Amino acid sequence: MKKNILSAMLLGLMLMTAACSKDDDSVVPVSENTNTPVKAPTKTVLIYMAGRNDLSSALMDDLCEVKEGSRSLQPHDNLIVFVRNSQEPQPWVARISNGAVTDSVSLSDLGIRSSDGQNRASDPAVMKGVISYAFTHYPATSGHYGLVIEGHGNGWLMKNEVKPRSRAALIDCGENDSFDEGRWINVPTMASILKGLPHLKFIMTDCCNMMCLENLYELRHVCDYMIGSPAEIPGCGAPYDQIVKDMFSDGQFYTSIIDKYYESVFGTLPLVAVKTSEMENVAHATRTALQAISQTIGTSYPNMTGIIHYYHTDDGKDFHPEYNIFYDAGDFMRTFASADVYQQWHQALDRAIVEKRMSTRWITSEPWSRKYADFTVTAEKFHGVSMFIPQDPTKGDYAKYNEDIKFMAWYAATN
Repeated sequence: MKKNILSAMLLGLMLMTAACSKDDDSVVPVSENTNTPVKAPTKTVLIYMAGRNDLSSALMDDLCEVKEGSRSLQPHDNLIVFVRNSQEPQPWVARISNGAVTDSVSLSDLGIRSSDGQNRASDPAVMKGVISYAFTHYPATSGHYGLVIEGHGNGWLMKNEVKPRSRAALIDCGENDSFDEGRWINVPTMASILKGLPHLKFIMTDCCNMMCLENLYELRHVCDYMIGSPAEIPGCGAPYDQIVKDMFSDGQFYTSIIDKYYESVFGTLPLVAVKTSEMENVAHATRTALQAISQTIGTSYPNMTGIIHYYHTDDGKDFHPEYNIFYDAGDFMRTFASADVYQQWHQALDRAIVEKRMSTRWITSEPWSRKYADFTVTAEKFHGVSMFIPQDPTKGDYAKYNEDIKFMAWYAATN
């Protein structure tokens, strides 16, 4: 009888323990052999906030969202931020945990200094030093590393950088806080930095115009997925309070990120997620398609009026088709390639694009009617990624663009 009572008590205790384990995620598993706690695999995501420009206030609002989003994470998740803004002279790196900033260190604390001494977030030495510190000091034992790049973006287009030529992202205005003194980092330099660091599960570019085939191809070896928009994005950026948890998720995490971002701006932003391992096939298909198109149009430049484009480059107040840039890659192909060539190309692109959301209009730096008056967005025309199409060098800035594109790896792969 005592034995039966004791057995019943032990069984009840086991059931209570099992029930608690199921309901309480904080219980730490125990090793069967050593009876010691087993550490949960860690994941690490760095949000790189380049706000020494007119986005400073918006990025600080986003930092508040990041803090709120951190409350949904597990204690072993490493959410790291690099913050560069116009209010503080010294950039800093910190872990965000349960809504609070912890372990904050400045660039000087880390011994990181930009080549011009102005602590620019766009300086290659700063980017390399910050990412190296974040991934070394907060390693992901699961192998899950993510990088969010937040700031201004200009696609692949070249702007002034610390070095003479650049493809532009993350302008940093330095001590003068002026766009005239701003410096950018180019995408090939970014790719070079990331190749020497742990492989990334994803890069999210919360910057304008970054989802172009040129950038996707350049970064194909450093991450599994890229997430962002081919178009201009609103200054408020992504809803970080909602998507931080998704950055640490497995499976089709990019779907949830895109859905929440899309809903937060009421569908007024085209968004896309791309599987970068497919970019070699996309480049091969593009090369084949461009060769077929060139046999049809010869040496003439295609008339791009009516093709979806995601940005303009002139400062004039009137509409000028020759100033359009970042054309929708698929809208160009379906217009100028034969049906069978387009279909083959489209199949390659579809294998690369794992998620996309269409918008018929988005927030722009100029009134829509001034810069985007020559096209409408439809499901048939929209493909979610842009591509540069050389144009008559006597028009707009195309003499420069037609030469600058040759510095991208995409050009060599498709010509």
